This record gives sequence, structure tokens and C-alpha cells, in this order.
Amino acid sequence: MDKKIIEFDISEIKDLISVASYLCGQDYSKIICLEGDLGAGKTTLVNAICKMLKSEDETSSPTFSIVNEYTYPKGIIYHFDLYRLNNSDELMDIGIEEYLSSNEYCLIEWPELAIETILDQYLSVKIEVNSDNSRKILIINA
Repeated sequence: MDKKIIEFDISEIKDLISVASYLCGQDYSKIICLEGDLGAGKTTLVNAICKMLKSEDETSSPTFSIVNEYTYPKGIIYHFDLYRLNNSDELMDIGIEEYLSSNEYCLIEWPELAIETILDQYLSVKIEVNSDNSRKILIINA
């Protein structure tokens, strides 16, 4: 399949709903890699995705736990923050392969270490903060 790029320009946080709606409505992959600088809105987008999937769980950054698990009516959402991991051995220690093969949503912040481990197709979401604090969001099927 050829790479497909979708672009969203977001001026307010509430506009993330349209991005979350797109991500939840596509059938390309449930593995979503979120890239962007600190404070770009990765965790905020995860929150919007969870709300779109009708999860009633409280979402938060899994910076210290590495992975948080949320339930929604059709299954489980795994939310990873790999920022603190130093190498692929640590990635294997958390059982990343089992999560990725679960056919559940895997939302991965700071995915650089995980990219080579992902054997299936995935979506790459790149969030850029503009000078006026609006966001440009690129979604690329990989």
C-alpha cells in the first residue's frame, strides 16, 4: 500500500476531536505512534482517542509506569510512554511484542525504540507546535 498522508491544522485543543475521530474511524492499524516535542499534545490526543472510543477510564501520562491500560466497550487501549527507556532490551522487558500482537489499540508516545519491533503496519502521528501555539498534525500510514 502506498503511503498516505493526512494533515490537520489545529488551533484549539477541542479541535483534536476531529483527529481522534479520524484515527478511530480508519481501518489501517490500531498501532499509533505519537511523535512531538514535550508539551506538543501527545497525551492530550491519547485522551481524545480514549473519549472517542467511549472509555470511561481516567487517562494520564504513563511516564513512570511506562504503560497504562484503559478499557473501552470493545476492548483495551494500551498507552505507552517510552521516553525513559534507554534501549531495546528494556523495551523487550516490558513485553512490547505481546502488546503489539494483541490486536488492541497501542498508542505509543516516544516510539523511536519501538519502530523496529513493530512488524505490522502502523500509523505515525507527528505533532508540530507552530509559533502561535496552534498544531500541525501529520498522520502517515507506515
